[in-house]
Amino acid sequence: MRAFSHFLFSTISGWKLEGKIDSSIKKCIIIVAPHTSWYDFYIAILVRKIIGLQIDFVAKKELFQPPFGWYFKWVGGTSLDRTPNQNKVEAIAGIFKSKDVFRLALSPEGTRKKVKTWKTGFYYIAKEAEVPIIMVSFDYGKKIVRFSDPFYTSSDKEKDFSKIYKFYQGVQGKNPAKFELPLV
Repeated sequence: MRAFSHFLFSTISGWKLEGKIDSSIKKCIIIVAPHTSWYDFYIAILVRKIIGLQIDFVAKKELFQPPFGWYFKWVGGTSLDRTPNQNKVEAIAGIFKSKDVFRLALSPEGTRKKVKTWKTGFYYIAKEAEVPIIMVSFDYGKKIVRFSDPFYTSSDKEKDFSKIYKFYQGVQGKNPAKFELPLV
């Protein structure tokens, strides 16, 4: 399946990988941007298969209902109750503490629509769980999926976000009009 995924990703679609995730990192937050299309999910599934690492995600609980719920669980999904007044940061940090391997991929935009600011939950989860953040860009303009080195949060949130946003400068989403980096 790995060779077939690589064939689809590279030969058929013309995409390339740049960088990698060190397999010795068993727990991390993987932020993937830009997230402007449902195509991103399929690119992510192919990349995950190619790199051969368990990568998990959380999604709204409605996705885990029939008829496709089994599929989202099978590909590493965990349902998340997104009703108001839930402390999602603590709940997800708890998942990190309860598992030996948990590499959580998510979109900092929180949606496929254009946003002016990113959600900051990933940052606080990484702080609470004491895990690194790995940035991944899906650059449809260059057809490159790029991985950053692991990044640990500091006590300076503004400086940390400046570094994060810099990684995504010049990256083009599937729908370019839906991606704009927040102002620092």
